[in-house]
Amino acid sequence: MNIQYKKGVLELCVLSLLFRRDHYGYEISEYLSSKIEISDGTVYPILRKLKSDGLVSTYLSEESGGPPRKYYSLTEQGKQTYIADRADYLNFANTIESILEEQSI
Repeated sequence: MNIQYKKGVLELCVLSLLFRRDHYGYEISEYLSSKIEISDGTVYPILRKLKSDGLVSTYLSEESGGPPRKYYSLTEQGKQTYIADRADYLNFANTIESILEEQSI
């Protein structure tokens, strides 16, 4: 798959996962890499950018006796951004699909 296609939607995919519930970075990375071919370090720069943009916050949580994990949670601004970006993307994707399915100009 063309890498440019992926670059445009990975941030939206991360926001989508966090909209459903809080996740830790490795969990997000593993899920996305099971669906989309991405390299190991792809997700963490996206998470750092989302945090610096004020769209996510982080907290540490200890589960099952292991080391604490850094969880990511959408802020209210992050939720609103996801809702708007999702609508924009779906509209764009529908337009592209329409163009690709047209038989003639």
